[in-house]
Amino acid sequence: MTTTAYAVTGMSCGHCKSAVREEVAKISGVDDIQVSAKDGTLVVTSTGDVSDADVLAAVDEAGYAATRA
Repeated sequence: MTTTAYAVTGMSCGHCKSAVREEVAKISGVDDIQVSAKDGTLVVTSTGDVSDADVLAAVDEAGYAATRA
């Protein structure tokens, strides 16, 4: 299992958090997603081969920007 943390900018509410979670959940191999709009964090746990590029693209699709923490 791999756990990777990201810093996400622009999130401010529960809807923001849900939008990020929904897009990241579409990535094959993702097992768990923890999102905090308050802290601007995203933690992805996976058993498959999940690339940073896939996660960053999913966050972008949700309307936010992210970098690996």
